[in-house]
Amino acid sequence: MNKISLYFKESYGELLEKVTWPTWMQLQQSTVIVLVATVIITAMVWIMDFSSNQLLKLVYSLFK
Repeated sequence: MNKISLYFKESYGELLEKVTWPTWMQLQQSTVIVLVATVIITAMVWIMDFSSNQLLKLVYSLFK
């Protein structure tokens, strides 16, 4: 049981003293970058899905 409590005490101390936390401005900038990248990747996947769907519809219509 001592090992577990020691582990949590050391982890807490490390989080307070050794970890460099971002500033509020850095956090906001990183969030915006992640959101923009998510929108771009989502749009790319949607375009690929839509175009492949249309292509398959065309191919299937040729063999009706």
